Amino acid sequence: MTVRVALAGAGAFGAKHADAIAAIEDVVVAAIVDPDESRAAALAETHGVGRTLRSLDDALADPTTDAVILTTPTPFHARQAIQVLEAGKHVQVEIPLCDALDEGRAVVAAQQSTGLVAMCGHTRRFNPSHQWLHTRIGAGEFTLQHLDVQTFFFRRTNTNALGQPRSWTDHLLWHHAAHTVDLFLHQTGDRVVSAHALEGPIHPDLGIAMDMSIHLKSERGALCSLSLSFNNDGPLGTFFRYIGDTGTYIARYDELIDGHDRPVDLTGVADSLNGIELQDREFFAAIRENRQPNASVGDVLPTYEILHDLEIQLKAARR
Repeated sequence: MTVRVALAGAGAFGAKHADAIAAIEDVVVAAIVDPDESRAAALAETHGVGRTLRSLDDALADPTTDAVILTTPTPFHARQAIQVLEAGKHVQVEIPLCDALDEGRAVVAAQQSTGLVAMCGHTRRFNPSHQWLHTRIGAGEFTLQHLDVQTFFFRRTNTNALGQPRSWTDHLLWHHAAHTVDLFLHQTGDRVVSAHALEGPIHPDLGIAMDMSIHLKSERGALCSLSLSFNNDGPLGTFFRYIGDTGTYIARYDELIDGHDRPVDLTGVADSLNGIELQDREFFAAIRENRQPNASVGDVLPTYEILHDLEIQLKAARR
């Protein structure tokens, strides 16, 4: 079965998914969708895609399109995911699923009513580094005691990862913290019983906190300490330190070292060493096998419930 997918959003993550899909058998990018025609055309040319569209509506009207991957601005994610499901197409929406809990719950309700595959791009579940640790945690070879995470960027203006102007504002809580909160839930297989957050000053123009600290505790006692910043002037990215009973490991996306800077061999962990490709492989496999995927919208909803509670805390502290 060949899956025909429309890729909505021709920005940085649209390109990452186009690269990933090129390595996956029996999947065809049917169209690149973006209101910026020149940007869509450039991505289509790079990947040999013969069709570009300006509107998601046009992609959904095509009866030969099986699925849509949404890499559109965060404020559109939930509404567009529901739109895709109601049009009878499977959907993968890039992280975050939503920036308000009621919107996330509405996506889950739409998936349940349609029975279609609906997945959120929580890539950390798929990075080989985190998969390697997940397997050892599940086998009882490593008990997580503390997940210490730094998510650091330098974005004092409203620009994306490529330095291009944004029409919307990114958020440390609803986007970047979602990665780590979900990873902590996934790796511990446990519920969070305590969650606290602090934020720095609100940026006068962007209207968001540029620095944030989040602390979680699982029911069985594991801790998560997450620091986030848009003020950090390098090195950039996210660093995950797993402190456990049988060792310490440091993950950075698809790479893993132990506490003594020795690389961990991830050969054989998965079909690829590219987390985005593995994420997409799971999406298309779930479509073919008529099942919900790892990181289904229902799976990840508890993350957004925690973010919602943290947002309430932060708003109360501002008063």
